[in-house]
Amino acid sequence: MRAFITGLSGPSLTAAERQFIQEADPWGLILFKRNVTTPDALRRLIGDFRDAVGRHAPILIDQEGGRVQRLGPPHWPIYPPGAAYGALFDRDPSSGLAAARLGARLIADDLARLGIDVDCAPIADVPVGGADPIIGDRAYGTEPAKVAAIAGAFAAGLMEGGVLPVLKHLPGHGRATADSHHRLPVVTADLASLEARDFAAFRPLRGLPMGMTAHVVFSAVDPVAPATTSANIVANVIRDSIGFMGLLMSDDISMGALSGSLGDRTEAAVAAGCDVVLHCNGSMPEMVEVAQQAPVLRGAAAQRAEAALAARKPPAPLDVAASRTKFLQLMHGIQPAAGSA
Repeated sequence: MRAFITGLSGPSLTAAERQFIQEADPWGLILFKRNVTTPDALRRLIGDFRDAVGRHAPILIDQEGGRVQRLGPPHWPIYPPGAAYGALFDRDPSSGLAAARLGARLIADDLARLGIDVDCAPIADVPVGGADPIIGDRAYGTEPAKVAAIAGAFAAGLMEGGVLPVLKHLPGHGRATADSHHRLPVVTADLASLEARDFAAFRPLRGLPMGMTAHVVFSAVDPVAPATTSANIVANVIRDSIGFMGLLMSDDISMGALSGSLGDRTEAAVAAGCDVVLHCNGSMPEMVEVAQQAPVLRGAAAQRAEAALAARKPPAPLDVAASRTKFLQLMHGIQPAAGSA
């Protein structure tokens, strides 16, 4: 296996993609809306990928709810943004946690029925005033303890449903004043403020099996490189200060925040300490470039990957209809303001 996760161009596997997968042996696959048509077609795509790679490789998707939801009507339900759980938590903490856990459990049921076993959620980013709205209402709140509690409940719901959570975006995207899809955000807050607010939300979640980096510069730690390509941030903040010991994957290596060729980005992320590089857009020339620079998964990275996949468990029994009714009852009347957190 090579240390990268690939995307695909469309709803079915092309001959060129099949050959690429067989030769490059990516660790996993990430799905986007361009890959989604019907449940049966999506199951076929997942099956074809796993057949090509020759193993039960992890299949990832971003299914947070709200703005970040790759599966939706008419085949799958809409789920609320993270801020909705935060609004319910403010009214009644136990109900907020119960709703987050149950919402995630229902998402896991949707995913598991398709063969998807990794959800790139929850987020533990803590927004601040004036930050770019890319996080906004995706966040569970603006207090680290509240964010960590809801994120923990969401992660637990996913795992009960046989789906692995991916904690994002380590060590925090809440202060970013730019959308890292387009350009590189630079956070100038001092280290004490970052430790007390941004990093604090991730510490209670350090035992989760998988995490994703942020393409964000934290000038108090590394004035040049974003977290994804900063050995200092990976070692001293993500692994040491936060204590995250799970599989660490980069955010999408093709995003506009990063510079240099796709090969250079891949090499830099791995050198910094990312175990696996994520490439999302399904562009074959880029996929080939990433694969050429992604190393064979070995050593501590391979051990963390194996431990993450070993955490996949069969879904616990669920009365789906009753659970959806209960979820709707819990969330009734909860409407966070647009962009709120």
